[in-house]
Amino acid sequence: MPKLKSHSGAKKRFLRTGTGKFKHQRSGRRHLLSPRSGEQKQFTRTKSFLNKTEEKIMARYLPYA
Repeated sequence: MPKLKSHSGAKKRFLRTGTGKFKHQRSGRRHLLSPRSGEQKQFTRTKSFLNKTEEKIMARYLPYA
């Protein structure tokens, strides 16, 4: 069976943990941060994990991760 190609965009944005979950950075940190409260900005600093449905999709994007 031939090798599968990984999705280039997914490689840059997602990391598979040792338990098999996919970790990613939250969105909304680039611009228009002035009107947001400190709590909102602080929340976007934390990492997030994909849910089970999205994990199945990501497993196809990153077959060797």
